[in-house]
Amino acid sequence: MRRHHVASHLTVAALAAACGIAAASLIPEIPQTVHVAVDLVTGSESLRSAENTGDAQQRRPKGDPDSEAGEDHRAGIRLTDDQIETAGIELAAVQDGTLARRIVVPGTIVPHADRIARVSVRLSAIVTELRKKLGDTVAKGEVIAVLESREVASAKSEYLAARLNNDLQRNLYERDKILGDRHVIAEQIVLRSQGAAAQAKMNFDIARQKLFALGLTEIELAALPDEPETALRRQEVRAPISGRIVDRKVDLGAAVGRDNLETELFIVADLDRVWVELAVGPSNLPAVAEGQAVSIAGHGLSKRAIGKIVFISPIVERETHAARVVAEIANPDGNWRPGSLVHAAVAIEERSAALAVPASAVQTMGKTRVVFVRTPGGFERRPVTLGGGDDRLFEVLSGVREGETIAVGNTFVLKAELLKSQAED
Repeated sequence: MRRHHVASHLTVAALAAACGIAAASLIPEIPQTVHVAVDLVTGSESLRSAENTGDAQQRRPKGDPDSEAGEDHRAGIRLTDDQIETAGIELAAVQDGTLARRIVVPGTIVPHADRIARVSVRLSAIVTELRKKLGDTVAKGEVIAVLESREVASAKSEYLAARLNNDLQRNLYERDKILGDRHVIAEQIVLRSQGAAAQAKMNFDIARQKLFALGLTEIELAALPDEPETALRRQEVRAPISGRIVDRKVDLGAAVGRDNLETELFIVADLDRVWVELAVGPSNLPAVAEGQAVSIAGHGLSKRAIGKIVFISPIVERETHAARVVAEIANPDGNWRPGSLVHAAVAIEERSAALAVPASAVQTMGKTRVVFVRTPGGFERRPVTLGGGDDRLFEVLSGVREGETIAVGNTFVLKAELLKSQAED
C-alpha cells in the first residue's frame, strides 16, 4: 500500500515536471530558476551535459593539430632506412649555429680572372692539327694545336746555324788562348778570336730568344738538332693553364697571324673557382666589406655556395648607380656556369644560437611549428618553440635537444604522411 502511494507521488511529480517544461518552452519570460528547478526534479541537466559533451566531440575537426597536440604531440611515422633513402629525406644533428642579418642583391657568375687564358699566335702560319675540341679538358703544357709556318722554319734554321757557329768560335778561342799563353801566336790573334766567339755567342742567344718568343720550350730547343728537316716548319701550340676549352676561334686549315696581327686560337678556363659579380646599391655599400661571407643561390639549383667578397670597386657606375662587388666561390662540380644569374645574400650582422635547425627542417601544422625527430622505427613529430631566424637557420628555444637527429630535407613528405595517417584514423 505504501509502495503504491510512493509510485502515485512520483507519477504526479513527473506530470508536473512535464507540464513545467512545456510551459517554459512556450513562455520565454518564465525565470531561469524555474528551468533549474525542473532540471533538479527530472534529472535532465545530467542528460543535457552528456549530450553537449558528445556534440562538442563531434564538432571537433578530425585531425586538427591544435586539438590533438595535447593528446599526441609526438605522433609517430614508421619508416625503414630504405624508405627514408628512397624518399630523399636528409638527416642532420641538432647543434649550435650562427644567425645573420643579410642583404640580398643580384649577381652574375663570371670566370675567375686569374684562371682564364687566351691562346694566341702572332706568326704567319696554317693550322694543320686541332687536337682539342670545345669542352675538352686540358692540362698545362699539353699540345692543343699544331701549325706549319715558314717563319718558324726560318727561325729554327737561324738557331741551328747560330748554335753551330757558337760552338765553333768558342773552340777556336779556347785553342788560340792556349797558344797565346805559350807565346806560339801573337796576342792580337787571340783578341780577334775572342771577339768572334763573343759575337757568335750573342747571335746564338738572339736566335734562342726568338724561338722562345714563338712559343718553343727548353725541351723542344734541346731536341731541335735531332729533328728531321721536314719538322722544322712545325710549331706546337700548348695550353698555358689547366682547365677546359670554353671557346675555339679557328678551324682546320685556317691562316693565322696575317700582317703580323695576333690571332686568338682558343680560350682555356679553369672553372674550379669562379667569381660572382654583384651590383650593390649606394645605400647598402657601407655595410659591405671585403672578406664578408656571401651565400649564393641560383635559379633551378637546390644547393647554395658559400664564398667571400674579394673586391669592392671604389667607383659607382653612372648608369646603374651601383658599385661592382666581386665574390669568389668554389665550383668543383661545375654547377655554377659563367653567365648564370644568381642572388647573393651578404651577411652584415651575425649572432650565435645555442641550438639551431635548418629552415627546411621546420613544418607548420595548424598553428604549431614542428620538426621530425629520428627514432629507431622512423620519425616522431616534435613541436618546437622558435626564436629568430634568417634564410638558412631558425633558433630553437625548446622542443629538441642538442645531438638529436632530425629530418632537414624533403620534410614535406613526412608532413604529408602524418596528415594522411591522421585522416585515416
